[in-house]
Amino acid sequence: MKTIASEVLDYIKTKPFLMSALSQGIINLTSLAREIQPDIEKSLKKSAKSGAIVMALKRISDNQEFLSTHKIVRVLKNLGDITVRSSLADYCFKITDTLLLSQAKFLDQIKSEPNAFYTSSRGVAECNIIVSQNLIDTVDTIFQSEFCLDKEVNLSAITVKLPTDNVQIPGIYYFIFQRLSWEGVNIKEVISTSNEFTILMDENSVNVAFEVIKNLKLL
Repeated sequence: MKTIASEVLDYIKTKPFLMSALSQGIINLTSLAREIQPDIEKSLKKSAKSGAIVMALKRISDNQEFLSTHKIVRVLKNLGDITVRSSLADYCFKITDTLLLSQAKFLDQIKSEPNAFYTSSRGVAECNIIVSQNLIDTVDTIFQSEFCLDKEVNLSAITVKLPTDNVQIPGIYYFIFQRLSWEGVNIKEVISTSNEFTILMDENSVNVAFEVIKNLKLL
C-alpha cells in the first residue's frame, strides 16, 4: 500500500542533490513540500496534505541513511596528499590479443625513466593509457600496430589519497564528484585503487578542481 511517507522517500531517492541538501538541513521543508506535492499526489492517485509531506521530509532528513553525509565529511577532513600533474596524454586502445604484449614492451622501455608518469585502466573492450607528454613518441612507436580509438593531449590529472576507512563509507566518490560537477569540471577519466583515485581533465579545469578538492578538508 502506497503511503505519503513511502512516496516522498521514493521521490527524494531519485534526486541525489536534493538528498544531500536535506541531510545538511539547508532546505525549507515547507517550501519543498509545496513544490513536490503535485508529484506525490500523482503517484498516490489522491490528494496529500502539505503538512503530511513536511512530516515525511522531516523524518527523511533525520534518518541515518541521509545523515551518512556527516560520516563522509569526517573522512574527507582526513584526505591525504593531493598531487597535480599536467601535460598528460590519454590514449584509448581497442583490446586485442597483442595489446598486453605492447604494454609489457612499453613498461620495459620506460622503467629507467624516473620522471615518467604512466597509469592504465582496462575495460571489457578497450583500455586507456595515460602518460606524461614526454612519452608520447614512445607510445606512438610501440603501439603503432594497435587500434587507437582516441587520443587526447594537453590534459591534467589530480591524484588524491584517501583515508583507509573510505571503503567502509558509501558515497565518498559521489560526494566529491558532485561538487566537481557543481563547479563545471568535466572529468574525462577516473582511475582508482583502494585508497587513492586519479581524475583526468582538461588543463583549463585543473585549478578549479584542485580548489574544490582542497576545500573538502574544510567542510
